Amino acid sequence: MLGMGESVAYPCYARTLVRHVPEVGRGFANALIAAGVGCGPALGTFFGGTLMARYGWRPFFIVLGIVSMAWLIPWFLWVPRAGTAISHVEKGSDWFLKLVRQRSLWGTCGGLFGANYVLYFEITWLPNVSCARAPSFAGHNGENRRRGILCYSAGAVLFGWLSDRWIAAGGTPTLVRKTFAGIGAGSAGLLLLGCAPRGPTASVILLLLAFGAGGMCGSNIWGDYTNHRRPKDGGPLDRIAESSGKSCRHHCAGGDRFVIDYTGRFIVAFVIMAVVAMLAALSYFFVIGPVKENRLEQ
Repeated sequence: MLGMGESVAYPCYARTLVRHVPEVGRGFANALIAAGVGCGPALGTFFGGTLMARYGWRPFFIVLGIVSMAWLIPWFLWVPRAGTAISHVEKGSDWFLKLVRQRSLWGTCGGLFGANYVLYFEITWLPNVSCARAPSFAGHNGENRRRGILCYSAGAVLFGWLSDRWIAAGGTPTLVRKTFAGIGAGSAGLLLLGCAPRGPTASVILLLLAFGAGGMCGSNIWGDYTNHRRPKDGGPLDRIAESSGKSCRHHCAGGDRFVIDYTGRFIVAFVIMAVVAMLAALSYFFVIGPVKENRLEQ
């Protein structure tokens, strides 16, 4: 069910923004979405823990389900109704062959995979590394994770706004979006790699900076990506890119655990993560083509 929801979530966001938000505002618009994705887990774990401690897990599940559905009310009230016609999709497989031949498709998939790999590495592994090296930090594990997610949200809003201001000042979308996405992904990986030889205090500082760099990437990934699709596409590119990005969860959780168990060293997982982050940055810099609206006809 989660996969069903996520398969349409970001494609719908992208489709709405590319129709109703001009290029000069897409960075900040995508940043608000990224901030919501970050603040949700941060606030959910905080209030959820408090609620479960007082009333148990069942009331928490009920409240979480009701609140998660409540957003439908403002959505149906405020969603723009104009321009909802869907482009005609001709029968046949030629459109798919044209799609998979696009260099930007593979660059987008590689970039999303690498950026999400770094993000889930931050969320699932690094706070535990600090705890493993300094048991006194164990009590701050959840707090550090929440702080990191909030730094991701803040970084997304800040750099999303800055990217739009750069475009408004005359910067081309190609230069702006690819610069922020590539530097954000690469620097997040390098900052996390720097955590490996450091003490617990320095590790937490670098972790928070890495989350902020991840926000820089996250707010511009979709600002870049929405320009490589047609406004009326049914979403094949959306689903391929989204599934590529989300598949990193299993690679990060399973692959890193195997490497650490096999070698007995956390540093190997850090190196792998940094390499994946740099490959993501290279995808944004050199594989994805110019940031422009895709005119591929289906």
